[in-house]
Amino acid sequence: MANPPPLHSGGPSSVAPSAPAPPEKDESMATAEQLLLDLCIPELREETLKLLSQNREKFQQDIAPLLWHSFGTMSALLLEIVSIYGSVARATLTQAQSNHVCNALALLQCVASHPDTKMPFINAQIPLYLYPFLSTAYKAKEYEFLRLTSLGVIGALVKVDDHEVIAYLLSSQIIPLCLRTMDMGSEISKTVATFIVQKIMLDDTGLMYVCTTRERFLAVSNVLAQMLDALVEQPSPRLLKHIIRCYLRLTDNPSACDALRTCLPTVLTDRTFNNLLETQKDQTTRLWLHQMLHNIAMASSGRSGPHANPNRIMGR
Repeated sequence: MANPPPLHSGGPSSVAPSAPAPPEKDESMATAEQLLLDLCIPELREETLKLLSQNREKFQQDIAPLLWHSFGTMSALLLEIVSIYGSVARATLTQAQSNHVCNALALLQCVASHPDTKMPFINAQIPLYLYPFLSTAYKAKEYEFLRLTSLGVIGALVKVDDHEVIAYLLSSQIIPLCLRTMDMGSEISKTVATFIVQKIMLDDTGLMYVCTTRERFLAVSNVLAQMLDALVEQPSPRLLKHIIRCYLRLTDNPSACDALRTCLPTVLTDRTFNNLLETQKDQTTRLWLHQMLHNIAMASSGRSGPHANPNRIMGR
């Protein structure tokens, strides 16, 4: 992976004027602005990060533009993030370090989710600063917190469908990092990582990326299969839902659909998860499973349809 870009200091120090705000909002904004000033003072940064992270919902959507446009704020956040790279690599990360940087990452998630700051966030290559936390194989809770919070930032980017976001993430090789988490992360980290892969594949460019080579297809399908095996012992309705949605999306590609005829896990066809599906009030997962099996059956029978394809070789 390429080195992260130079530290970004954000845009102009002021935001365009807007209509008068209610007094309580003015007070909230004044508090946020003061905290952002404190953030640039090294001696106050740790406590300020904690306060900003704890109160980010109170500031609502106003905090993201402030974070991005306030002079020096983004640089301060990124400095905190890169400061623990050595500890992460040497496996000497402490819980205090992890908590501190997770507060910074939570603020980045605000910027990543805001429509006015999302693309500048991407254009500045900020997500690359998170990738070292997704690359680590350590499973201790300090590393897991970093992994999960970093995934939360990427999840915020893909939550709203945006082709430019997907194109960027594909170019930055996020899928292998998500697959790593899907293979060895905690249940909640696996769920977020699978959601990210799902959202990427729901974009036509993302599906094409996964299905262009046999190696990429197998990398995704093998990890999905391994997670299904684990769910037999430790059920998770949310994770199962995202896994099935990924399989359903794969059947939209004729070559992938054809390949699933021979590599689809039997636990999806032998009623293993029936009890888990029946306990869910939302029947979406069951409908997705039935549609996926129907698509594969159509391909197996050679009947015409949007998913049928006589070519049984994955594209190169």
